[in-house]
Amino acid sequence: MPAKILTALASIAIVFAIVVSLQPTDFRIARATTISAPAPVVFTQINDLHLWKAWSPWAKIDPAMKETHEGSAAGKGAIYHWVGNKEVGEGRMTVTESRPSDFVKIDLEFIKPFAAQNVTEFAIKPEGAQTNVSW
Repeated sequence: MPAKILTALASIAIVFAIVVSLQPTDFRIARATTISAPAPVVFTQINDLHLWKAWSPWAKIDPAMKETHEGSAAGKGAIYHWVGNKEVGEGRMTVTESRPSDFVKIDLEFIKPFAAQNVTEFAIKPEGAQTNVSW
């Protein structure tokens, strides 16, 4: 009986390993919203990492989070580093591309509690007096 259980467990582990190895390494998550503000105002809020604290949900989770800024004041080359509690963790964002009132690309690096690197792209499109933002 124990040999049959070990064989079954080994078979399950092999099938699981095969299924995991066949999964794509890339993923994409997309969101969009419409904001009641002109595109240049929305762009400034995204492009200037100093302004993120005003609307970031992570800043609300850990108001004592330590933040530092390096590089450019805003736009390409701007860097934002944070260290927070166990819910917020530690990470860094670097603006790698910036087109006024149109597009911002950010390299997003999570350091703690898990290591991960992702790219976030914000597309900003005016719609009358409002702005559509997709990321």
